[in-house]
Amino acid sequence: MVASTPPGADARLAAARPQHRGPVLAALMVAMALSAMDNNIVSTAIPQVVRDLGGFSLFSWVFSSYLLTQTVSIPVYGKLADLWGRKPILITGTLIFLAGSALCASAWSMVSLICFRGLQGLGAGSIMATVNTLAGDLYDLEERGRVQGWLSSVWGVSAVFGPTVGGSLAQYVSWRWIFVINLPLGAAAIALIARFLHEQVVRTRHRVDVAGAVLVLLAAGALIFGLLQGGVAWAWRSPPSIAVFAVAAAATVAAVMVESRAAEPIVPPWFWRRRALAGSGLAAIGLGLLVTGPSILLPTYGQAVLGLGAVAAGAVLAMMSIGWPLASAVSGQFFLRLGFRDTELIGAGVCLAAIVFFLLTMAMGRYGSRW
Repeated sequence: MVASTPPGADARLAAARPQHRGPVLAALMVAMALSAMDNNIVSTAIPQVVRDLGGFSLFSWVFSSYLLTQTVSIPVYGKLADLWGRKPILITGTLIFLAGSALCASAWSMVSLICFRGLQGLGAGSIMATVNTLAGDLYDLEERGRVQGWLSSVWGVSAVFGPTVGGSLAQYVSWRWIFVINLPLGAAAIALIARFLHEQVVRTRHRVDVAGAVLVLLAAGALIFGLLQGGVAWAWRSPPSIAVFAVAAAATVAAVMVESRAAEPIVPPWFWRRRALAGSGLAAIGLGLLVTGPSILLPTYGQAVLGLGAVAAGAVLAMMSIGWPLASAVSGQFFLRLGFRDTELIGAGVCLAAIVFFLLTMAMGRYGSRW
């Protein structure tokens, strides 16, 4: 047993390092795949969903409701995992995700689908908050590079196969099956985690920071909601937009004040004072912009504008994502030889070069069309 004590927590978590770490890692990868593949697999089926349920003006909320609830719930799940253990939080979150998937498959309108996608996002927040933490508990530093490579490759593989699977199901079976297939995968992940993952959590009395959790959820939710609706449902400088961002700002200030005084804060104050964590957060935002935007837009654009079939529209993302699993497979060696900072700088430089090349290509195509 190796103890891992989270900063600022009274509980001490002893994560078991079982002989069967392989099945546990497989379960973590399957759980990660549920969250990673979800938006990609749904994006190619949107035209069929709109055809059956209507509500084209609301279709962006099929993705936004999922991302909103997932994002705002991650810090809460992370704190609960520190207090009560990773295993129960991961299993509970996966069950919530599967319940949301089953309800999405039975949706009768666009509004109901959006609500059930929000429930899915609540479950996905638990998965995102605990999978990487569990990997860190189970593997030593020398092994984590390789393990993180495996976990990161899930995102790349999901980005390649998700649109293809989603397009195939939407075109040849039914779009409802893109949610149904989550059920056996999630059940397998839960079974492996329950069977092979063992934790010993020293039970102590905790003071759950309810006020901090509510304020964090309100601040993050209002900010994301304002960014989603601004320029779409209302103008950026309109009273509704100003009101939403004012609520986000006020909730943020209140959350900082509450968290600085809480005995067991949801978001510890030291988190904001560490440059490495701040840089990682900015990198995550940039990665989200690079991956999530095209993953949602391109398949819909391919079907609605270019007239592609669902399978062909899903294949549009394959070339964009093919480098991800390849890079993830070797990233562990770069971590050990170059360090985390230099490896991340190399990755950021490659992303920046790709963006510049893409913009230059688009500019050349635009000016070339004029001639």
